[in-house]
Amino acid sequence: MDARAALDAHEERPEARISRLAATTSPESADAAAEGAALEHGSDAPLSTMDVWRAARARRKALRAEIRRFTQRSRRRRIVWLSAVGSVLLLIGGSLAAAYSPLFAVEKITVVGAKTLDAGAVETALAGQLGTPLALVDTSAVKAALLSFPLIETYALEARPPHDLTVRIVERTPVGVIRSDAGYSLVDAAGVVLSTTTDQPAGQPLLEIAGGTSSSAFESAGLVIRSLPADVRGALTGVRASTADDVTLLLDSGLTVVWGSSEDSALKGITLAKAIGANPQAKTIDVTSPHVAVIG
Repeated sequence: MDARAALDAHEERPEARISRLAATTSPESADAAAEGAALEHGSDAPLSTMDVWRAARARRKALRAEIRRFTQRSRRRRIVWLSAVGSVLLLIGGSLAAAYSPLFAVEKITVVGAKTLDAGAVETALAGQLGTPLALVDTSAVKAALLSFPLIETYALEARPPHDLTVRIVERTPVGVIRSDAGYSLVDAAGVVLSTTTDQPAGQPLLEIAGGTSSSAFESAGLVIRSLPADVRGALTGVRASTADDVTLLLDSGLTVVWGSSEDSALKGITLAKAIGANPQAKTIDVTSPHVAVIG
């Protein structure tokens, strides 16, 4: 029986040996199986066309398995990447669609920073933006509406979803009034006329500037007035200047202050305050030199 079993093993059919060898994990093994079977049986057990076809099929099957094994990880990464990109695009698209929809329309306009101005009047002037999506607020129309308020120097819009539009304004700071045939025109340091009245506004000094609001003398006087200490600014009744270097201040106490140019105005203000405190009866104080006050 042992000899018979050994003989049977030796005479194993070629197709069985090819199938067994082709079951390995690489295509090269399948080719080796077919070639090995052919060499082993030689002329005693010639391979038929069917045997070769089976070996080729086993090789293709092993090749496909190898390809799937090596590409499975890259396919998985590609699927994850495409899914992430798709999610981001969907989120962005949804956000843009919502931002431009009536879901985020303006329902309330709030003006912040108004001191002299009537905030309610500004809000009324911007009422045309009510019902407009926050992302589609017409900035040109807002600018045109705010131009009717000369006191507004700068402004900024802030969208506060879902329905609030905030307008932050900075008002112009008046420096005094200029007298003309039309009355008294209140102006800021840039020479912008803020209002015109028949009577001089209380608390605003009269500006007598050579060359008007477009001159260097006016520019220098405006810088000086804006740099004055609060107590001196409150006592100011008049400002004169023929050039940028000879600004003179008049206080309600009758004191005349020769200021000079706008340079070192902060230091001149400190020097003036000390001089007034030490010489309350002085008629004139010259602070042209910021370090030494000349009392007269």
